[in-house]
Amino acid sequence: MDRNRRHRPLARFAARATLLVWLGLVPVVATALGDSGADGDFDRRDSFHFTLFQDVDLDESGGLRGSRNFEQAVLRELEAAFDRLDAILALRPEKKILVYVWDETVFEQRFAGLFRFPAAGFYGGAIHVRTGDRVSPALVRTLHHELVHAAFDLEAPRLVLPAWMNEGIAEWFEARASGKRTLSGGERQALRRAARQGTLFSLSELGARSFSDFGPDAARLAYLESYAFIDHLVRSHGERGLVRFWRAVVRSRSLDRGSRRAYRQDLETLERGFRRSIGAS
Repeated sequence: MDRNRRHRPLARFAARATLLVWLGLVPVVATALGDSGADGDFDRRDSFHFTLFQDVDLDESGGLRGSRNFEQAVLRELEAAFDRLDAILALRPEKKILVYVWDETVFEQRFAGLFRFPAAGFYGGAIHVRTGDRVSPALVRTLHHELVHAAFDLEAPRLVLPAWMNEGIAEWFEARASGKRTLSGGERQALRRAARQGTLFSLSELGARSFSDFGPDAARLAYLESYAFIDHLVRSHGERGLVRFWRAVVRSRSLDRGSRRAYRQDLETLERGFRRSIGAS
């Protein structure tokens, strides 16, 4: 969920935020929205799996009044992301998903206080994203990312997933859907550097409900580590193994039982293998 998806190591992870229903933030979001939007109105448009609400401020500032091209483009990307989610992760939400597209300035005014780092979007009962006047690559990546959070919430609404799993799978899916198959060289170097400096987090430290309380530097590393751990699982056990893992966790309500069922190893053993793979003891 970054505002500017730069390619410097760690920087692209600085601005993700997942504020899920179970964190109690939905009332805050609802209050910020009011009954009908930032300036009293949202434009609404529906597709098969999504209901899109576009902030009128965005409509006017982007010169989009009277045109549905932008909304149609966003919904096309969402429907394509939905199909990829089903094909890659076997996640197929049954319920229609709400999506709010906000003008950047209004988003900052309404939601900046919810995070300790800049955010391009978040999920809290609905997907909320900020954007300019076009469907940029950054917006497409954010929509893919937030869709994973929405899908897990709808799949298991009373299950609190650890942030490393929720964010790691979202980051991995976002990368996988855009054609990125594994960590970049810069990302691996950043992890090795953190390992040498002794600043890597353990999975237990990344097991909070979200990274929303992390500062910018800690959040960058937390998102990278979470993504890297999921990437390690996929490289070691395949994409179908990841599907077996999330399903087993959801069904058993236990990370350890899920890891044993999917990988025949406990989570501690998997974590040790991951740390060895990045040169950490």
